[in-house]
Formats: sequence, C-alpha cells, structure tokens
Amino acid sequence: MSTEGRSQVGRVILAATPIGDPQDAPARLARLVADADVVAAEDTRRLRRLASALGVQPRGRVVSYHEHNERERAAELVAAAADGATVLVLTDAGMPSVSDPGLRVVREAVDAGVPVTAVPGPSAVLTALALSGLATDRFCFEGFLPRKEGERRRALEALAAERRTMIFFDPPHRLPATLAAMAGALGADRLAAVCRELTKTYEEVRRGPLGDLARWAAEREMLGEITVVVAGRPVAPPGPEDVDRLAAEVARRVAAGERLKDAAAAVAAASGVAKNALYEAALAARVR
Repeated sequence: MSTEGRSQVGRVILAATPIGDPQDAPARLARLVADADVVAAEDTRRLRRLASALGVQPRGRVVSYHEHNERERAAELVAAAADGATVLVLTDAGMPSVSDPGLRVVREAVDAGVPVTAVPGPSAVLTALALSGLATDRFCFEGFLPRKEGERRRALEALAAERRTMIFFDPPHRLPATLAAMAGALGADRLAAVCRELTKTYEEVRRGPLGDLARWAAEREMLGEITVVVAGRPVAPPGPEDVDRLAAEVARRVAAGERLKDAAAAVAAASGVAKNALYEAALAARVR
C-alpha cells in the first residue's frame, strides 16, 4: 500500500479528477489510485473507468462516497486515516468539496486532527473562466442556482451589483431558463460565456450578451456538462457631481477627526472613485 506520507496517523487526500480528457490527470493521481489504502469515489463505476484509462488498478479498499451517504461515510474515512491509512477521496470530475461531496470529510478530519491535503488538477471553474474572454483579475464562484424560478430570480437580483466575474454550474435542461433569468436580472446586454463539455470531444464555448445567449439556448437541445461565466457589473465613470458629493463625504469625515489622506482613501475604496481625485477635490473645497 501507499508509503507516500505514511505515519502513525495517515491522511485524507482530496484528488481532482479530469473534467473530460483522462490524459489531463497528473501522474501523482495514477500512483495514488493504485496505492491508497482506501479509495472513496462518488461513483465507483466511473473510478474503475478512470483507473483503466490511467493504466492502474486500485489495490486498496474501494468505497462509495456521495451525497446520500456522505454523513456516515465521512466518519468511517476519517477513522481509517486516524488509524494510519492513506484515504483518497475522488468525485466524478473536478475537485471534491467544490459543488461535490468532500466538505464533510474535510471538516471531520480537521476536527480529529487528521492531516488533509490535495492533488490539484483540472477545474471546470478556472478552465471556463480562462476561455470566457471576460475579466479574470477578480471573480467569484456561485455554484448551482436554485431550481425554483422565484428563488433563482431573487438569487440573481442579489448579484446584480456584483462587480466580479461570476461563474455558475448549470444542468443542461435548465440552461435556457437560467440564461433568460440572468438576462432579466442582470441585463440582456451583460456579456457572458456558455462553456459546454470542456476538454471533451464536443467542447463548445459560446460568447455574447445574455439576451442573445438565452435565445440561442432556447432554440436547441442542450447536452453535457455546462459552466456559465458572466461579466460583473460595469463600473460607470464618475461624473463631476459624483466627485463633489464624495468630496463632501471626505470633508465630513475630516471634520469628525480623520486625517484627510485616510478619509479620501476610505471613501475611494467604497465608491470606486480614484483616491487622488477625491483628495484633490477635498483640498479644493477647503480653500473655496
């Protein structure tokens, strides 16, 4: 069995699996699938297919670990690791615990003082973000939106002011309704990308305004794994009246005892207006 990191206390290893092409799997994943004492898989049949594609055979105990048995199985896996076993946790695609089972076993391992590490690998979130053509400097992952129409609409309305690029997972049968709801809550002109079957034979990335994407999705049958990337709310350049109003806020903070430099920095951070512009405007207001 595995000697990698083996000690009196074993460890839990979260391993990212390919989101499409098995050749994306790192060599370390193949070694661990072969050598781990316990391999916990979301779908044991998919694990067997992955192992075959990697040219290895699990020598340890293979158990299922999915949303329906996660509570009971997590305790069992952590107990095995506490006894010295190397426990490998896999989901069908991507990283365990990211919109997939895995979080409970991490929490229980941490509570028990059992080491937890990860084998990094393919990510639908980052792959879709990189291919979207949208801003990548700041982004957030929102997972799956609610199934019910009203809850989905309210969730999107709460994100209408979000300035970061947003990434969602969506099942294919709900995509037309999801895109239509996004166009309604975020604006039909908001740019987005629909990424389907990433790294697979029929990979497709469709980019454009949400309104256009909603019409495109409504006209065809959607199949496969889908990730939707949506641009954050554009920041409108401040007008002179905005700078004057914010400079007045700076002046109020200075009157309350803040240093001018600190007040300008705080108001700038909250408003998105350049700190130097507010500083200069506040100085000009003091001499008028």
